[in-house]
Amino acid sequence: MRRTALLATVTALVAGALAWPAARQADAAPVTFAHPGVTVSKSQLDFARTQVNAGAQPWKAAYDQMMASKYADLNRVPKPRATVECGSYSNPNYGCTDEREDAIAAYTDALAWYITRDDRYAKKSIALMDAWSAVIKEHTNSNAPLQTGWAGSSWPKAAELIKYTYTGTWANSGRFATMLRTVYLPEVINGSNSNGNWELSMMEAAVGISVFLEDRTSYDKAIAKFRTRTAAYVYLSSDGALPKTVPSQNLDTTAKIVNYWQGQSTFVTGLTQETCRDFTHTGYGISAISHIAETSRIQGEDLYGTDVGERLRQALGFQSKYQLGEAVPSWLCGGSLTLGLGPVTETGYNALHNRLGIAMTNTQKLTEQNRPSGSNNLFVAWETLTDGDNPN
Repeated sequence: MRRTALLATVTALVAGALAWPAARQADAAPVTFAHPGVTVSKSQLDFARTQVNAGAQPWKAAYDQMMASKYADLNRVPKPRATVECGSYSNPNYGCTDEREDAIAAYTDALAWYITRDDRYAKKSIALMDAWSAVIKEHTNSNAPLQTGWAGSSWPKAAELIKYTYTGTWANSGRFATMLRTVYLPEVINGSNSNGNWELSMMEAAVGISVFLEDRTSYDKAIAKFRTRTAAYVYLSSDGALPKTVPSQNLDTTAKIVNYWQGQSTFVTGLTQETCRDFTHTGYGISAISHIAETSRIQGEDLYGTDVGERLRQALGFQSKYQLGEAVPSWLCGGSLTLGLGPVTETGYNALHNRLGIAMTNTQKLTEQNRPSGSNNLFVAWETLTDGDNPN
């Protein structure tokens, strides 16, 4: 009997030991990456294509908006540079706008290919990606990390669609992968201690690049940094008297935290680290949070069911309320807000409201009011088309 009991105990311990690593890997990269799998999945694309072909709204209007944009121009001439130099607020601007917009154009053309099956658009997307992968070597000056994050968020979205849905060939896909691995990923993967939208955009690029490269180590590192930064970017009352912080920033006093939060000393659920700076930069952060959560969902992990989803929901609702015109109380940013949230609500709203059934009255009103949402000309593009009321 004792021997039987001992054997049972040993068996249980071994089983537990074997199960333990799997349990610890809840936040880990998937064993097998899903493709296309950066912010939009094949099922989402198929839904959008079906709606456009049926002439259904808002997807048809969103598609028409995209196709009429400069980004879908088949005569576009890429402007690659070996060195992209971007100072603060893109001054100097040596290739900064060109790089970002060529990357958005590559993604736009890839989407146009998927909807139309006109291979001219796939070939144009490839031409844009090839032009840059043949030339670029580095990003320099003070805005280099952010610039790399912005352009590096769009490139893998385009590459995923072309590599995994285009029926033709892409001879230089390996060179493009090398560009992402050697020029972009090292610039973003270690994060930033600047305003939170920087690191969030950089992690969006790192996650997307990691999916395309099937780099599990970089994916795990980027998701971990993302979760720490998201918790430090959007305040929830459950965080306590003060917002959470990123350890490397050494925000170890109330005064330091208040200063980092743009002088705001009253913390309420949904407030972001940059709300009192302006809504445009806040929108960058919110957008990156939603994009990473969406990519993670496609890759098999539901971050919407964690504090990430709750922070995204509250940030969207809080900012949407004031973007829609609600009076600003005196305790909030000195009673004055600089609005301009941008086309950043579709992805988070669709995930939280349409998929999960959460009521989001203000976000819904703002999202529907802004349809079809276009591009912010930095790293957001055509999300009414890809995410608008999309059940997949």
